[in-house]
Amino acid sequence: MTTIYHNPRCSKSRQCLAVLEEHNEEIEIVKYLDTPLSKDKLSEIINLLQISPIELVRKNEAIWKENYKNKELSDDDLILAMIENPKLIERPIVIKGNKAIIGRPPEKVVDIL
Repeated sequence: MTTIYHNPRCSKSRQCLAVLEEHNEEIEIVKYLDTPLSKDKLSEIINLLQISPIELVRKNEAIWKENYKNKELSDDDLILAMIENPKLIERPIVIKGNKAIIGRPPEKVVDIL
């Protein structure tokens, strides 16, 4: 089973989902804007991605610029900001087994299949 944390309004996320479908993957689609992630789940995803929380933040979002930019934030603060404002989470995220990747560019997802 391959899981994609998906925003259907995002063209890169849609393209990534298409790549998964082309590879006949069994796909679980999580619309993370509709079903917010728990702190534990988001922390688990960050660990699988092997990145720091700041690397998962979409820094061009207005929410980031207006509320968080130029502030000293701990990893926990960043995770809470993404939970409270899921638009801040970089997308799409694809997980297969114990591997995870941010699908940018979408073709990059093939690396974990």
